Amino acid sequence: MSKELDGSISRRDFLTAGAAAATVITAFPFVKSAHAQASKKRLKIGLVGCGGRGTGAAANAITAEPGNVELVAMADLGMDRIDQSLKALREDKDLQGELQKMINVPKENMFVGMDSYLKVLQADIDYVILTTPPGFRPLHMEAAVKAGKHMFAEKPLATDPVGCRKARAAAEAAKSKGLSIVVGLNARHETAVIETVDQIHKGALGKIVSGQILRMGGGLWHRGNNPAWTPMEYQCRNWYYFCWLSGDQIVEMVVHQIDLMNWVLGATPVSALAQGGRQQRTDPKYGNIWDNMSVYYEYPNDIQVHLMCRQWENCDNASSNLVFGTKGMSDSRERIRGEVNWRFRGQNTNATVYEHNVLIDSIRKGAARNDALDFAVDSTLTAVLGRESAYTGKKITWDEISKSTLSLVPEKPAFGPAPQRAVAIPGQPRPL
Repeated sequence: MSKELDGSISRRDFLTAGAAAATVITAFPFVKSAHAQASKKRLKIGLVGCGGRGTGAAANAITAEPGNVELVAMADLGMDRIDQSLKALREDKDLQGELQKMINVPKENMFVGMDSYLKVLQADIDYVILTTPPGFRPLHMEAAVKAGKHMFAEKPLATDPVGCRKARAAAEAAKSKGLSIVVGLNARHETAVIETVDQIHKGALGKIVSGQILRMGGGLWHRGNNPAWTPMEYQCRNWYYFCWLSGDQIVEMVVHQIDLMNWVLGATPVSALAQGGRQQRTDPKYGNIWDNMSVYYEYPNDIQVHLMCRQWENCDNASSNLVFGTKGMSDSRERIRGEVNWRFRGQNTNATVYEHNVLIDSIRKGAARNDALDFAVDSTLTAVLGRESAYTGKKITWDEISKSTLSLVPEKPAFGPAPQRAVAIPGQPRPL
């Protein structure tokens, strides 16, 4: 089960980055010891979205520069989520001692409701962590730029083509203001992957001819219902199962591997042809997403990439990113086999901490980084392309998805009614 999507407040073990720092200091010179960081200006952060990933991201930020990053404001739909997040941070065995002083959120800086993100952005913070359901990401990115805040934005950056364009516009505005946007696409922040991709780009595989992505796992959490919740709150609390909020599995989860494939190939797909459906998750409580998809992406130079993803209980699981070339093959993460046999032997960074090191360093140096423009919007749209091809049963081109007017997210989300959309059936009319 995915640690970032289950119902608990758990997170991936992240303090390995501290041990890694000594060995990666040549490649990443800004990763310093806690003692060396002590004299730096303390950065204040706000958290928008206090679930498991948001809580983990706040902890990651605090440990990225011990003693120099302070959590001062939090926002979510309900106070119970903030309380759970704070409890998890207080009890975290890796945030004890002096680091507890970095969790400093007064009652007046705890905000609830659909507009609570705006109140965090009005607080005295240096950067904001955006970890709400992805459907809200474009809206929150736009507001963060208007407020002049640097941001860490969890993947994906949208759930539909219109949202992707809004996220891109926000990123362009951030660039014009010199604001940094670091996106939680993990492969971009792992030393092993960075060096493996570099070897591929230097020709270790020869001419790349094809690729394969597998993300085959089990079921996920469901938070049930509560008579006090409006339909909108019910959907937001069970956000994974509603396409406007999560984008379906391929957008919410497999975007990590899609991003890695785009990076390795140095391109976005020309088109996609896909299929899938719901075999196990047929209960209405599972909203309108599917539980399996199979996608053929066509990339430039006639490179074919086959992607399979599914979430079924009691089945064999698999996860991989394979690339095949005229001289060999690679798992894209640490190994190359063929005419060149190579394996990463160094100490890997922990991506969920390192991405905050990257953001903090860009803020301190005044050298803005913009993951959204550089790759994250394109990777999100690549995932949306695959989903829409599966949902419609039609081959869709990159040009078509880029110009699509499909918008799933309400213009002004509010407590009360929620979008009611049927499960997509291939071959039936669906706007694009």
